[in-house]
Amino acid sequence: MAAADLRDELSCSICLSIYTDPVSLPCGHNFCRGCIGGVLSIQEGSGRYSCPECRAEYQERPALYRNRALGNIAERFRPTETEPGETGIFCTYCLLSPVPAAKSCLHCEASLCDTHLRGHCQSAEHVLTEPTASFMGRKCSVHNEPLKYHCCEDSACICASCCLAGGHRGHRVELLSEASEKKKEKLRKVLEKLSPEREETERGAQRLQECRREVAEVAAGETERVTALFRGIREELEALEKRLLSDISRQKEELCLQLTELIQQLEIKKDELSRKIRHIEELCNMADPLTVLQEQWESYGAAACEAEGADTEGREKDGTEGADTEGREEDNTLFSFFSAFMPWTKNQKKTQIYTDTIQEREDTEGAGFATSSAICL
Repeated sequence: MAAADLRDELSCSICLSIYTDPVSLPCGHNFCRGCIGGVLSIQEGSGRYSCPECRAEYQERPALYRNRALGNIAERFRPTETEPGETGIFCTYCLLSPVPAAKSCLHCEASLCDTHLRGHCQSAEHVLTEPTASFMGRKCSVHNEPLKYHCCEDSACICASCCLAGGHRGHRVELLSEASEKKKEKLRKVLEKLSPEREETERGAQRLQECRREVAEVAAGETERVTALFRGIREELEALEKRLLSDISRQKEELCLQLTELIQQLEIKKDELSRKIRHIEELCNMADPLTVLQEQWESYGAAACEAEGADTEGREKDGTEGADTEGREEDNTLFSFFSAFMPWTKNQKKTQIYTDTIQEREDTEGAGFATSSAICL
């Protein structure tokens, strides 16, 4: 009895086995770490935690405290457990070394090995059953007698006293073995119905797994196709970008070179005009008429002055067009180049603005040439 009681104290109420790494809840009850961890994980979904033993509730997941003393005792007791294939129930009377039990006596509430079974009382009240660690569920709670019959009307296991003088007197009863066989027969019929259903469910699961595999393959193929498509688009866009940037850079260099040459020509012309203006201003500031007249003839000559007077109109046309034709052409070229990269709706407005600007410049320069000719005259 002492060994059986010790085993009960060292058994986890969840797995009904000897403690493995026992831990304690704040309420003091002990469980295997893995067992209580699984229970708390299940309870986590509801947000409420409770002890499986006393139902004490906790607002948050309770901390687990390792019970070293209980763990050491369980470790010393565990090597005496049976090997695989044994019942795990030991003889109550073999105290020196645990011996597997062969039968359990409901009357004595003890488990017996083969040796002690031979000397056990063979009277009818000593009912022998398969080895068991719990005797309370096999005895009547009212008369404390072994359960032998099954009440068909109340679907309850009863003892002989319940059948003869208890609350089940007059009810239709049958032996536990007969009732067990009938229930087994019903369970077999249920099993016959459930087995085909399970097979059909398994086939359905296999079909769905196949569909899932096909969906994954199709999705992978589409993903690869779309990835390759956009990779090609990006490569083409990058090539186009490089080509356009190269063209822009090349045309910019060409136009800048032409504009630089025009600017140099205009700078030379500007310096020449400035020199003439300074000389004319000096003549205008002279008080001696003779000197002014002589200086003019010496500097330019009568033919040159008359030629300027005669060619005033030609210079307004040919001079302006000849001197600035290349500039206007380059301006137009530059404008057409940059306008090619602008939206058409904006180009139309900018074209008009640029045309007006060129016209104003032509009018201004034409007036300048006319003024210069007038001065020479």
